Amino acid sequence: DVDECTLGLDDCHPDAICQNTPKLYKCTCKVGYTGEGKKCEDIDECDNDFNGGCVHECFNIPGNYRCTCYDGFMLAHDGHNCLDTDECMFNNGGCQHVCVNTVGSYECRCKEGFFLSDNQHTCIHRSEEGMSCMNKDHGCAHICRETPKGGVACECRPGFELSKNQRSCILTCNHGNGGCQHTCDDADNGPICGCHPKYIMHTDGKTCLEREEAAVEILEGNATTGADVDKRVKRRLLMETCAVNNGGCDRTCKDTSTGVHCSCPVGFTLQFDGKTCKDIDECQSNNGGCDHFCKNTVGSFDCSCRKGFKLLTDEKSCQDIDECSFERTCDHTCINHPGTFECTCNKGYALYGFTHCGDINECSINNGGCQQLCVNTPGDYECLCHSNYKLHWNRKDCVEKKESFPDNMSPKVLLHCIKSGRSDRCFLSCSSDVRVVSDISTIKINVTFKLNEGRCSLKKTEMFQEGLEQMIPERHNSVMESVQYVNLTCSSGKKVHGALSRLPATREIFITADFELEMSQKEVTDTCDVRCARRKTEKRFRKTIRTLRKTVSRDQFRVRVSGMDHEVARKSLKLSEPQQSCGAGQMHVGSRCGNSRMYCDGEQGRCVSCPNATYQDEEGQITCDSCPSPGSQKLAGTHSVSQCGDQCSSGEYSPDGFKPCLPCPIGTYQPEAGRVSCFPCGGGLTTRYSSTSSFQDCETKVQCSPGHFYNTTTHRCIRCTVGTYQPEFGQNYCITCPGNTTTDYDGSTNITQCKNRQCGGELGDYTGYIESPNYPGDYPANTECTWNINPPPKRRILIVVPEIFLPIEDECGDYLVMRKSSSSNSVTTYETCQTYERPIAFTSRSKKLWIQFKSNEGNSAKGFQVPYVTYDEDYQELIEDIVRDGRLYASENHQEILKDKKLIKALFDVLAHPQNYFKYTAQESREMFPRSFIRLLRSKVSRFLRPYK
Repeated sequence: DVDECTLGLDDCHPDAICQNTPKLYKCTCKVGYTGEGKKCEDIDECDNDFNGGCVHECFNIPGNYRCTCYDGFMLAHDGHNCLDTDECMFNNGGCQHVCVNTVGSYECRCKEGFFLSDNQHTCIHRSEEGMSCMNKDHGCAHICRETPKGGVACECRPGFELSKNQRSCILTCNHGNGGCQHTCDDADNGPICGCHPKYIMHTDGKTCLEREEAAVEILEGNATTGADVDKRVKRRLLMETCAVNNGGCDRTCKDTSTGVHCSCPVGFTLQFDGKTCKDIDECQSNNGGCDHFCKNTVGSFDCSCRKGFKLLTDEKSCQDIDECSFERTCDHTCINHPGTFECTCNKGYALYGFTHCGDINECSINNGGCQQLCVNTPGDYECLCHSNYKLHWNRKDCVEKKESFPDNMSPKVLLHCIKSGRSDRCFLSCSSDVRVVSDISTIKINVTFKLNEGRCSLKKTEMFQEGLEQMIPERHNSVMESVQYVNLTCSSGKKVHGALSRLPATREIFITADFELEMSQKEVTDTCDVRCARRKTEKRFRKTIRTLRKTVSRDQFRVRVSGMDHEVARKSLKLSEPQQSCGAGQMHVGSRCGNSRMYCDGEQGRCVSCPNATYQDEEGQITCDSCPSPGSQKLAGTHSVSQCGDQCSSGEYSPDGFKPCLPCPIGTYQPEAGRVSCFPCGGGLTTRYSSTSSFQDCETKVQCSPGHFYNTTTHRCIRCTVGTYQPEFGQNYCITCPGNTTTDYDGSTNITQCKNRQCGGELGDYTGYIESPNYPGDYPANTECTWNINPPPKRRILIVVPEIFLPIEDECGDYLVMRKSSSSNSVTTYETCQTYERPIAFTSRSKKLWIQFKSNEGNSAKGFQVPYVTYDEDYQELIEDIVRDGRLYASENHQEILKDKKLIKALFDVLAHPQNYFKYTAQESREMFPRSFIRLLRSKVSRFLRPYK
């Protein structure tokens, strides 16, 4: 016999089963299909009077069917019946006060003295005064609106209709299936409930019982003996046909030549008795295909993701949320990690509030390590010295100046112009090792030299014979000016010859010099006071400037920096200037060297590495400085003087900071390398050993705990003042909070207690955020913030509260309130004083909003970041219909949308400017939102636009 089925020689339909016979083969349609075998058609199990046995919705699928339930119901274990979902079991249904479950839905209620806000979840304190909607006797069952004339008008929530008395609201089948378990039909006085043919109505008029259950209840109610029940069971066994009791099948029944054949819908499996269907736990097999979490449901399953991931539209895959792609995530640098992210700050800044960066006041940390004066700057700090001292190469110690110039002056910058023949030559000599603070006697002069076409260039050159080495010129042909400070800037810009001219554009060179010079005290005499002397000094210097201007225009101007001479020359502008290629660790910063350890060689026109025994720790420099250490001659060029080698270690010092070194004596300490002195413990304190490196090595009379510092005068522990903190034991200082932050109280021990108190203000016209101060870090105590949203004409406000974290306190110490104005009697849209992790969306009850957040001196929490958008009031009905529909919050997937900053931004972008809808393709929209969310919006929008069709 040839097995046609195995060899594929049969002509059975793809939805048929081939069965080999001794002479030929036999085709039989699969369960769920009908036909003679060579042609099979799908049976639509839903197309009958029983709706496939489904009490709500029946969906036919090839060879089978699936029952689903309306929102607010869940599928029973039989896969057909629908049972009410108790929404109050999960997070109190999102209700602020009391949640009451109803068939197919739920409702929120408020405690005495409060009434339900328009969003139907939060509660607002009920005023005792006035005649507006804030009055406790306004009479509206659901929503109260103020009319232009000062009265009130009532509205109903979606799924309800306003009754004839214009106050009460009548439930319809559109809300929670009208409170009916199975079928619902609207009538004048409210919904009329019905049951599936296999069920009968319960006495409550809403729920349904299986007929057998009802019969048992009646039998039990009439005290009928069990013998009657046994007879009924035997009678059922004798009549095995689908026409009687569905053949005993749990689900689908099919009459065959061998008797009834039972089958189950998708998500169920037939048990060994051939009758009963049991739910399949899809999560047991390969986790249901879910990436992260799988939760079994009757007839199906749901996937969900770990925090920091989002469920994709296939409703199985989880994708990391790239928080760094959001706006306002981190102040400086954001690093995304799977499921989370990390914020880092630029050098000189500290992280606070998880995402914010504030300038570190290094001077508050042991005076920045400076021996004398410390000045904090944004992202950095600077050590300064008193007069007669100059800054050491380590930029922290101060050493005495060596007098090397006449008149007991030590010029920092020397401008020297020499008349040679018929021309002048000027030299500018700079000493880079001294920083000064300007005082009253300082004269500031700014001068700009304009040159013709070309570009700025500094070219290394040999010194002229009559150069700076000849520092004793004759008075009649030379002038020399001592300058405290100079800043030279060279820039070039295009000059266009008329708007329509076709002449080639040229570049003009501008050299700007900012001079600061000190007035000589010798100029002050009995006949010439300080002002007179200042004028004379300034007049004399401007005469020198005129000479300087001539030399610049004739390319006779030289600059000496750290002993190396450069000529300020113009290079002709080439058509295409070659761009220097960057190696590893290098980058272009305009035309400057964008990498320390390199300098700009003007002659070669490129960045060159520093030669041996030199260093350069700044970008954009034209020379390298020599290493001060005699033992560093063989070292390659470095990017810091500290890398020149042979420095004294912490706990040591030497006259120049390099070896040979001496240990810090008893009673002193030094935490840093390369220093020329050690810090005294102070207050007569001593150390147990020499070579100590921290104040903590000083033998104090008491041990100070974190949040305190040791006062060497009183020998007591003093609490860190407000705005400072100290995380370590036994320190003699407190650290100033970064940026504009401060602490709630004194005695703080950690930078996390530093909080930004800035908040409030006038908000934008279209979109924006209301954010608690220091968010997402904990907000400060005793703070008060006020915002105002005043939209443009004919626009309304929509607000989404993704989540809000406030301490749980009976007294409502911390609260957020949104109302029409600062008056407590004005129309209130939203108020809360507790944590609320379930998102809520609502429209403002007034055209403008006054928002206040207030915290007391008690506990603190993360607070909130609440986005808002203003939209065209023509869409008011549609927006309110969407945000008041419970299905918007029914599933975790929908709730995650309202917490997703990227999706909310996209939604708000379209709401604020509807034309932006066309920026997104249909494919992008489908990939952004779950199908259930799109279906919800589509039905709302279609109903809203229907009158215009």
